[in-house]
Amino acid sequence: MPFVLLAVAIAFEVTATLAMRASEGFTRAWPSVIVVIGYLVSFVLLARALLSLNVGPVYAIWSALGTVGAFAGGVLLFKEQVRPLTIAGAVIIVVGVVVMNLGGGVRQG
Repeated sequence: MPFVLLAVAIAFEVTATLAMRASEGFTRAWPSVIVVIGYLVSFVLLARALLSLNVGPVYAIWSALGTVGAFAGGVLLFKEQVRPLTIAGAVIIVVGVVVMNLGGGVRQG
């Protein structure tokens, strides 16, 4: 269950980040509301997941997948450019998270 909470937290974080872009500097009401609600829900779910998971690997997963998700969303929704160096950076982020999790993401004891 903690990994389901984490996955949903990531989805809300990515949604909030993309809504922030759509809010045009918080000048558009509905995207701005989505930002606030999205981050609030994301942090609450992340906190719940951390009751049984280790903070380092979990935060790495949350931030890395949020970064990659925001990158993909920016490309799909806002037609942002895809550059080879950006893709390489996303791959490095994911590899780093995998390496961190080899040490164990589930709390012991």
